[in-house]
Amino acid sequence: MNATTRLGLLGLALALSACSVLESDKIDYKSAKKGATLEVPPDLTQLSRDTRYTVPGGAVSAQAYEAGQAQKPTGPNTAPSTIGDVHIERDGNQRWLVIDRPADKLWEPVRDFWLENGFVFTQENSELGILETDWAENRAKIPQDMIRSTIGKLFDGLYSTGERDKFRTRLERNPKGGTNIYVSHRGMIEVYSNQQKDATMWQPRPVDPELEAEFLRRMMVKLGVSEAQSKAAAAAAQTTPLAPSVKVTNANGVPVIQLDEGFDRAWRRVGLSLDRTGFTVEDRNRAEGVYYVRYVAPDPNKKEQGFFSKLFKGAPDAVPPLKYRVVVRSEASQSVVTVLNAAGAPETSANAERILRVLADDMK
Repeated sequence: MNATTRLGLLGLALALSACSVLESDKIDYKSAKKGATLEVPPDLTQLSRDTRYTVPGGAVSAQAYEAGQAQKPTGPNTAPSTIGDVHIERDGNQRWLVIDRPADKLWEPVRDFWLENGFVFTQENSELGILETDWAENRAKIPQDMIRSTIGKLFDGLYSTGERDKFRTRLERNPKGGTNIYVSHRGMIEVYSNQQKDATMWQPRPVDPELEAEFLRRMMVKLGVSEAQSKAAAAAAQTTPLAPSVKVTNANGVPVIQLDEGFDRAWRRVGLSLDRTGFTVEDRNRAEGVYYVRYVAPDPNKKEQGFFSKLFKGAPDAVPPLKYRVVVRSEASQSVVTVLNAAGAPETSANAERILRVLADDMK
């Protein structure tokens, strides 16, 4: 079936019935279990063979994110809500769980949570505390109208939302001996790539903080909180986002981000932005304020192919990833974010400014 027919059927289905995505019963990624994954080069997202559940030919890395990810504002207000040993906190549009248990006791329940919700993993690193899912489709977004309920069950592949989602979960030990759990979302949307509308391409769509919040709420239930209690806690954590002060500037010839907040909040915001924008975080050291990341720099001599290059069969001219250190340092009531090279020296190249602008755009 060509792209025009497929997207035409989608348009017809959407015209027949509208649905709200953020309701808790409007999330269904169970179909993602049907997808198998492929090994692809470093810094590129694994995709499943069944294109119905994947982003064809596409990976969203920090490099791709530069092309146009729109963000909602964040703010300094933090609202906690506690049930037993599980806390949900919010800072602007960022939410996370704080659990009074060690990370090694939470790894298996959290891993099982994503499997039970229909996802497969492209990354599992218990030492680093990172779980990353494959691209999957929220089938609950497809209207359940009369046509869908009859022929849709026989020809399920005819129906597609034209959107894909993936999630990264990060478990991080906190200074009090418990664990912080962060869930970050990345989204893609299928759009026409020419005026004839006979071909499509995938491009990034905005991060959905409400979707992140819903999975955190469901995770609370997995960790022992009742359904009613989890909904009450999530509601109690609602605050009005306020615009934070995030500024990319230059200090002694080195690009930096200046944040009008202390180290704890800056560390958390930078970490979540690295997750949301698709950086590969190889390691982190909170005591020293360092995230060890990989970055694929854009090649100015390479012919533009939308947001993506050819991912498979190991293209011989692929640009290798570069290793950097994203450092968060506290200066009085402010924090400064800088980029160092692999040797630990200040990075003054264009890549450093690109990395910082990607992070700053997400944090605004």
